[in-house]
Amino acid sequence: QVQLVESGGGLVQPGGSLRLSCAASGSIFSIVAMGWYRQAPGKQRELVAAKNSGGGTNYADSVKGRFTISRDNAKNTVYLQMNSLKPEDTAVYYCNARLYNNYSSWGDYWGQGTQVTVSS
Repeated sequence: QVQLVESGGGLVQPGGSLRLSCAASGSIFSIVAMGWYRQAPGKQRELVAAKNSGGGTNYADSVKGRFTISRDNAKNTVYLQMNSLKPEDTAVYYCNARLYNNYSSWGDYWGQGTQVTVSS
């Protein structure tokens, strides 16, 4: 009943930029936090960036200074601005949301993933 739709992935040269978007819809009372994870082939999924309802942020050390996470609360949308991209950023990027469906229930939800490829 909750859907996260991602967009913005693609192929980019090293040093280039991409902006990912993720819009949440469905049975949503409030969103506690939204973030981005990524998974490269043969590797474990890792946190890239997250933003909670109070505005606090977390970034992986590998992306600090290059990536910026932001939210549009009115649209239930989270963005990831990725600058100075490196080949090691290549992965499938997944949007995540922790939200309340109503006053008494909550859950974690995931987007379908969007491919980001950084290559010359």
